[in-house]
Order: sequence, then C-alpha cells, then structure tokens
Amino acid sequence: MTAHRKLIRRTGLAATAGVAALVLAACGGGGHDMGSMGSDSSPSTPASAKAGNHNDADVSFATDMIQHHRQAVEMADLAASRASSQEVKDLATKIEGAQDPEIKTMSGWLTSWDEEVPADMSGMEGHDMSSGMPGMMSSEDMDKLEEASGAEFDKMFLEMMVKHHEGAITMAKTEKANGEYGPAVKLADDVITAQTAEIEQMNKMLGKS
Repeated sequence: MTAHRKLIRRTGLAATAGVAALVLAACGGGGHDMGSMGSDSSPSTPASAKAGNHNDADVSFATDMIQHHRQAVEMADLAASRASSQEVKDLATKIEGAQDPEIKTMSGWLTSWDEEVPADMSGMEGHDMSSGMPGMMSSEDMDKLEEASGAEFDKMFLEMMVKHHEGAITMAKTEKANGEYGPAVKLADDVITAQTAEIEQMNKMLGKS
C-alpha cells in the first residue's frame, strides 16, 4: 500500500484524475457505462435492488403513461352503462383490465426512483388532462362522451380510443428509443403490440379497413 500511495503522488494530477474517473464510472450506474463493460453486466442483472438503471426518459414515460392510462380507464368505465354494443363493452373491459395493473406497476417504479407519482385528476370537473401528451382527450371531449349513449356512444368511444391508442403507441416508441430501464422498455413494447391490435379491431368495428 505504501508503494502504491507513493506511486500516485509521483504521477500527480493525471493519475488522480484517472482514479476519480474510474470511481465515478463504477458508482454512476448509468446504462451506457454499464453496457460498455461487456456481457457480465447484462440488463437482466439489476444494478440496484430498489430501482435498477433508469434515466429521465423512463421517468417521463412512467409519469405520462400513468395519466394516459387513467384517462383510457375513465373512458372504458363509461362503456358499461352507455354502450349499446356488447363488443364495445367487452373491449372496454379488456382495456381497463390491462391498463389498471400497468398504472400500479409504473407507480411502483416512480416510488422506487424517489419520483413523484402524479395525482389522479381524472374525472375532476374542469380539469383538462390533454396538455402535452399525444392522443389525450380534452375535457370537452370527455364531457361529450359522458353525455352520449347507445350507438352514438359506441362510435364516439371507438373513434376516441383509436386516437388515444395511437398516442400511447407514440409515447411507447419514444421510450423504446430513449429509455434505459429494462421493465419500462418491455412495457412500452407490450403497449405497442397490444394497442396496435386493438386499433385494428376498433377500425373493423367502425367499418374501416
């Protein structure tokens, strides 16, 4: 150890900087640094038992998609009492069944990252959730959907949900391109697969090719 300390003193600032860089690389836990270390640091091996590697794109994806999913669930809730088509009701039940658990999962990620889980503002009078997220309905859109019933509701629900799903797919593609946290990227891929299939189904229900 004495020889090692003398060596560091003799080499001066350059060696000190090199050691500091190594320490920072080891402690940083960033995905790019870990990825450059080879197959021993595979994405399936978490760097932290609490959170694993994540970046700002993962935080934005979880935060925004929670709110996006909440609106889809709110729309799906309306179908039980307002839709005339059993197929629309079944689809709404499927959407709610898929997205409710995903909201809980993403909320857990944010909590583990010491990030704020967005407050649930869905259904609040006068609150417009549409800002900044693709495919979100305005408060006016939601009011129109809530006031509709029967065949009018079915058509409006399907048209709105197609737009909503298209927005979710856009968000998920951004996460796949920029995200670092493995489970979030996997969820984004699942969203793209499931909602692409549902868009095709809804377009067929609307009589579109």
